[in-house]
Amino acid sequence: MRILIIGGTRFLGRQLVESALARGHEVTLFNRGKTNPDLFPQLETILGDREKDVQKLAQAGRLWDTVIDVAGYLPRIVRLSAEVLKENVSRYVFISTISVYADFKKIGIDESYPVGKIEGEAIEEITGETYGPLKVLCEKAVQDLYGERALIIRPGLIVGPHDPTDRFTYWPVRVARGGEVLAPQKPEAPIQVVDVRDLSEFIMKLIEENASGIYNATGPDYALTIGRLLEVSKQVSGSDANVVWASVGFLNQHKVESWSDMPTWVPDDEEGVGFSRVDVSRAIQSGLTFRPLEETVRDTLAWANTRPADHEWRAGLTAEREAEILAALKES
Repeated sequence: MRILIIGGTRFLGRQLVESALARGHEVTLFNRGKTNPDLFPQLETILGDREKDVQKLAQAGRLWDTVIDVAGYLPRIVRLSAEVLKENVSRYVFISTISVYADFKKIGIDESYPVGKIEGEAIEEITGETYGPLKVLCEKAVQDLYGERALIIRPGLIVGPHDPTDRFTYWPVRVARGGEVLAPQKPEAPIQVVDVRDLSEFIMKLIEENASGIYNATGPDYALTIGRLLEVSKQVSGSDANVVWASVGFLNQHKVESWSDMPTWVPDDEEGVGFSRVDVSRAIQSGLTFRPLEETVRDTLAWANTRPADHEWRAGLTAEREAEILAALKES
């Protein structure tokens, strides 16, 4: 199968390349050549900006069985790519997000749940409020043009080696460091994650089966909690970490933010009760499988340990800030 990947050198994109090659497919990349440009020297790479140079993909009568769009955030630009490629590809796979849903006040949100809305496409600033609704419009652009030839994947938090966000990596690394570890709310607070390798294999399986429609894609297939993640991180690293739990009220009082300062987690309350309990039964029935959490933690930690000591973390608390919050917690 001939596969065109828009992106392909960062996290999910690079793993999709690995999965496709391992399954014997022919891969072409289209990107700007700025992120990990030397990652796949054996592959054909068409250099260009998807907003300015996407016409390159339609030249010379090139044909692909599938295009996978892992880097679409603005509906105007996604529509441009989809229109240009309409006669050149048989199937358009768009990587969306579970953040498309209008709210998370319900447990068991499936693919039919209402999605967020935004007033037109004039807004192109991506924020926490616009990210999901803009992805909704991206999905619509693809579906309008491709119909039954469109496949929409809505991942939750993607984790594992090479994750640039640090939203999951923070915890295995922090626990491995030992000592008192500040943790949010309660051990039973739910979380949902999907290993990038499991997600990639699932997407490739759907492509090979000519699947269409929409799939929530997170996991695992059991009720995972933040407490379980920290315990597994402790076991895998052999750490002497002592987890100290802080209430949502205390964290709010000290301006410790969910998802950023306390990554992977959002408060298990009325507003967020469904965020980490999304229904992925359709994906599981279609072949999404999950490796053991221990393997994801172990491989993430091993990869994180190869990064420079001065790596600038994009999520989680600094050691100094955590110590300050822990001291305040003891005083309270």
